Amino acid sequence: MNNLEKHYKPKNFSDRVAFCFTKFLRFLADAFFRKKYGHRAVVLETVAAVPGMVAGMLLHLKSLRKMEDDKGWIKILLDEAANERMHLMTFIEVAKPTFLERLIIMIAQFIFIIMYMIIFIISQRTAHRIVGYFEEEAVISYTEYLKELESGQIKDQPAPEIAINYWNLPLHSTLKDVVKVIRDDEAGHRDVNHSFATILDGRKINEKNRDYKSSNQSKKKIINE
Repeated sequence: MNNLEKHYKPKNFSDRVAFCFTKFLRFLADAFFRKKYGHRAVVLETVAAVPGMVAGMLLHLKSLRKMEDDKGWIKILLDEAANERMHLMTFIEVAKPTFLERLIIMIAQFIFIIMYMIIFIISQRTAHRIVGYFEEEAVISYTEYLKELESGQIKDQPAPEIAINYWNLPLHSTLKDVVKVIRDDEAGHRDVNHSFATILDGRKINEKNRDYKSSNQSKKKIINE
């Protein structure tokens, strides 16, 4: 992809909350993992697979409850969750997580599921914006990982079989090729979630305009009477 450095600048309070929250989590990840990119990926991809599943479930229930079409959002979000899970399955083969990392994964996933569900219920657009910023950071992390592999600071290795099968990679592919396709996936998720948040912003503006016009029409009617 050619737009790997793409960044959505915060435009309102919701965006700023999402951006600051993401930067805080990035700080924690950097402090804990430093340049252990494979182990970082194992833990973070476990968390990254949560938003799509949680959002898809909540939109599914909303669609049933309101008897309204979801406009295809549910499938996109569930596909995103499945894709992130495959990232995890790939890096488990690469990094071989320790018992401590598995424990961190369990705790982080439990906390993040509850946290993200609450955020999504309160503000769906903020939730999508958070994921958009998460994915921006993921693209940055995988770019740094790729540079380390290309420079030889991290030893390259054959691509795991699960990655070759999932992304239909050539049989001689290496970890560098895997990081590239995963980075492209993350850039795609970034664009989708930022787009969803922007669409929801537009809907809110339209609703306000409709309410404003309706209020004005009611006032005019009262005056004319």
